[in-house]
Amino acid sequence: MKQFLVTSRLPEEFTQEFLSLIPMQRSTVNRLMNKGIILTYSLAADRGRLWITLEAESEVEVIQILSELPLIRYMRPEI
Repeated sequence: MKQFLVTSRLPEEFTQEFLSLIPMQRSTVNRLMNKGIILTYSLAADRGRLWITLEAESEVEVIQILSELPLIRYMRPEI
């Protein structure tokens, strides 16, 4: 397994829909952390940027893992 760092910008303004997805995001991240897939998950103090370190075999697998995140449609991830 390789480790990948994913950075992502988040929207400047959070819609009600975005806010409603946060509990599911936390649950999904916790599940992936418990499985040892996500190693770190950090949100900037201004909540404008997100950093995720995860283990995967390839960038394709990273994209598949990221697709599980409820907030993915609001993210602009860079691997």
